[in-house]
Order: sequence, then C-alpha cells, then structure tokens
Amino acid sequence: MSREPGGSPANRPVRRALLRDPRLLVRLGLWSAVEAAPALVIGLAVARAIDDGFAAGRPATGFAWLALLGGAWLVAAAGARQVVLAVAAIAEPFREDLLGHVVESALNQATASVRDTGSRAVARSNLQVELARDAFASVVMVARSFVFTSVGVLLGLATLIPQVLVLVLPPFVTGLGLFLLSLPALARRQRSFLLADERTAASVAAMAGGLRDIAACGAQERVARAVGVRVAEQAAAARALARMTALRTLSLAVGAWLPVLLVLAGAPWLMAQGTGTGTGTILGALAYVSQSLAPALGNLVQGLAVSGVRLRVSLERILGDDCPGSRPAAARVRGRDGSAELRGVTFAYGPHAEPVVTALDLSVPDGDHLAVVGPSGIGKSTLAALLTGGLLPGAGRVTVGGVPAHRLDPADRVLIPQEAYVFRGSLLENLTYLARTPGNPEGTAEVEAAVAAIGLRRLVDRVGGYSAEIRPGMLSAGERQLVALCRAYLASARLVILDEATCHLDPAAEARAEEAFARRGGTLIVIAHRLSSALRARRVLVMDGARVWLGGHGDLLASCPLYADLVGHWTPSDMQEQMS
Repeated sequence: MSREPGGSPANRPVRRALLRDPRLLVRLGLWSAVEAAPALVIGLAVARAIDDGFAAGRPATGFAWLALLGGAWLVAAAGARQVVLAVAAIAEPFREDLLGHVVESALNQATASVRDTGSRAVARSNLQVELARDAFASVVMVARSFVFTSVGVLLGLATLIPQVLVLVLPPFVTGLGLFLLSLPALARRQRSFLLADERTAASVAAMAGGLRDIAACGAQERVARAVGVRVAEQAAAARALARMTALRTLSLAVGAWLPVLLVLAGAPWLMAQGTGTGTGTILGALAYVSQSLAPALGNLVQGLAVSGVRLRVSLERILGDDCPGSRPAAARVRGRDGSAELRGVTFAYGPHAEPVVTALDLSVPDGDHLAVVGPSGIGKSTLAALLTGGLLPGAGRVTVGGVPAHRLDPADRVLIPQEAYVFRGSLLENLTYLARTPGNPEGTAEVEAAVAAIGLRRLVDRVGGYSAEIRPGMLSAGERQLVALCRAYLASARLVILDEATCHLDPAAEARAEEAFARRGGTLIVIAHRLSSALRARRVLVMDGARVWLGGHGDLLASCPLYADLVGHWTPSDMQEQMS
C-alpha cells in the first residue's frame, strides 16, 4: 500500500472522518466548550465563596458563588449529551468506511486465491472494525475534553492568581511529554498482542474444526502443544503490554499530582505575592488542579494509552501492509459474454469433508435463464459462490465468459445473496452503486425504468425520493432485497445470479423481479426459493448430492424423481398463487 510522505495509511481514515463535515466539528467544539464550563469557574467560585463570602461573614455571597458553580454543572450536563450525539455522528460514518474497506479486501482476496480469507476477514469485520470505531469515538471524547478542560483551567488560574502557573505548568507539561514519548512503545506492545491474539484464535478455530480427525489420528498431544505455543505467545505479549502501565503511572504522578504538592508547598509564597490572596485562593487553585486538570490528564493518558493505541493498531491491521487485503490481487480480465461453464468441478469445505459438488459438468450459454433447485443444504449456494469466484474448486475449472471465475472482472457478474446489503447513503447511491456512473443524476431515466421494472416505486415515494438518505434499519428485509435487485438490474454485468434473493418478497413481487431480469438480457441464474422460479426458467438444474439433472420443466417431471416429488408437494391453489 502506498504511503503518504511523512504519514501513515492509518491516519487517512481518521482525517477523512474528522474533515468529512466541518459543521460537525464546529458543533462538537461549541458543545465541548459548554461542557467545560465547570473547569473554568470551579476554582474561582471556591475562592470567592470562601474569601469574599463565608470567611468575610457574608454567607449569602458564598452561597451565590456556589450556586454559580452548580449552574455551571447543570449547563455542562446538557452540553455532555450533545457532545455524545456529535461524536456518534462522526464515528458511525468512520465505521462504515472501514467496513467497506474490509468487505472490498475480502472480495479481492477471494478472487485472488488468497487462502484463509474467511476467518481473517471475519475477524477484521467483527472485531477490529468494532474496536476501531469504539476506540475512535473514545479518542475523540478524551482529546477534546482534555483540550477544553486544560484551556479552561489555565484561563481560570490566570484570572485567579497568575503566579500559580509557574508551579503548575512545568510538571504538567513534563508529565504530558513523558506520556506522549511512550506512545510508540505502547503501540508496538499493543500490536504484538493483537497479532498474538489473532494467531491464537486461528489455531483454536482450526483445532475445533478438526477434532474428529485429531482424535482419529491420535494427534491430541501434538495439536495441544501447537496450540499451547500460541497461547503462551499471547500471554507473553499481554505481560509485556501490562509492564508499560508503569510509564503511564509515572506520567500521571509528574503531570497530575506533582502540581498539587507544589501548590501546597508554595502556598506561603503565593499568599505573599499580593493582597487578596487568602486561604480561599489557595483552595481555589487546588480545586482547579485536583478537580479539573488532574482528571483531564488522567483521562487523556488512559484514553490514548488504551483506546488511542488500539485505534492505531487496529487501523494498521485493517489498512496496513500486513493486512492480507493489501496484497496485490491477480489481474482482472473482462469476459467475452455472460456464459458460464463448469468442467469436472469438485468442491468440499475441508480436506477431509464430504464433497458438496462432485465432478460437475455444466454449460450455461450466454442469454440462458437457469433455475437451480434441490433440498436445503445440498450445495446450491456453493454453486453460486463457485460461479462468482468466491470459492475455488478443489478439482476442475469454472469459467465465465471464457475467463477463470476467480479472475473475472467484477463488472462482468453480479451476485445478490439472500440477505441483501444496503449501506447508509442516498437511495440513488444505493441503486447506482454498480452502474457505470454511480449516483449520476443524468441516468435518472435509466433508473426510473429499473425502478418500474423491479417494482420499487412505492419505496421511492415512501422514503422521499432518490436523494433521501436511507439506512439498513429503516427498511424491511423485502425492501432491502428490492433495492439490491434494482442495483443488480442497473449493473453492466452480463451474468446475474440471484441466490434466494427474493425470499423475503411475496410470490407476485418475486415473479415481477425475475421476469424483469429475463427481459433485461444477459444470463440469469436463479437459486430458487420457490419452485415457481423453475416454471419461469428456460432450463432447470436439480441438485441432489452427487447427482444432478438438467432439462426443462416437463422433461424433468418425467425423468427426475426428486423434481417430480418437489412439484408434487404443490397443491393446485399453491400453483395458482405462485404463478399469479
């Protein structure tokens, strides 16, 4: 992966998230200033309440200053709520950017024949992306709190008694500097721990998946030793990381608590600096340091030492050179058409597992409409993954348009799975994501035609038009499928595979969508959810373990007992409903 001069790939998504919408930063800054109000007034309120109020025999004045401090806390509480909302608005798009990168990397690995794609991609998407999002939000929270609290404290001290800054600033800056200098070492320790954790998880998963073979071969002790080595490596990495907490403790001692001691020790000198410096002033200065500045530095040290380092390491694992997704993929080749061919294809999920597909020969000419039916779990989705290059056959070859499926340009084929993906963005961006000109308003006529063909008009009107922002949670499963189907319809791909992509639609909507794709042109392969899909197809592939049948509906009724049995479960009313 290319690196910017003096920069790191890990910095780019952070900058992009922070600068995506400057208005969010302004909003965050304003509410952070409101939240930091107590840091500005706490020492001044305590000093005036004591010196000008209670110590001077004017309790009303003392209570008035304390009421001012209480009001500042109420204002800060309101500001804190808005700060959380502003940080969430920045962090969620950051997460979606990372997740998009992980998905793209996993697909690149799958089509580039990189092994162990599944477990590592799942680990990144389920663990590291969530860690990065949470760590990013935490870092933003503690960093802006530290900045605004520190500024408030320094302004308050300068207003209350400027001479105290001589006692507070040097140790504070020294402690902060010590901590910042220790961050690179912390990052290395954290990175080593995450790598060890990932290796341990992979070895344990491999062991769990092969327990039967391990027992059959009597390899329990050997496997236990191999896994034990990984566990020991992770434990050593964890101990090394824990030792770094000593530096954090030293930084806090110097930067947060040494100023408290210096203020106490320097109290006589401070009181001798001028008139009006009484006991309340010293207590106010101590309140600034102990109740605002020390906690702010403590939160920064804890936040950056844990969340900041975790964010950096997670981003490096997702985006950096040691991320498998950054390996160059094999060159993509455009296919000549939408034809697909399998010759002697065998595939099994593991070296000792029973094959899901065995010595399969299949030719799907360009422009064909094929339905694939069979019992659940028989290998229909595996066939779809082989055709798209997501899985590599253990034997035989799979070509699409004359090109090996795993090297085919993604623009030449599109797969819509059962659980359709919708990302946060405008409806138009979702619909045209696979089109030649994604999101181009000039393609409105083409988009309108696709919406009409698939049956998406009601959804377009419901959400408020093509420019309306949508999120997965605001759409039903059926609506998400319609969006994905329309996206595939607008793609330039000559091969379209629907892997139970209409399972959440009613029979009429399903029929409308499949007929639209049949009229669209190109090759259509439907992994059938309902048997009515077979009646609409030109040919039907029936899968039953090692045996397959291929033919038209009428031919299969006479020659394939399984197909006849599947059709026989339909009642006349079912037939009428499915085909209406």
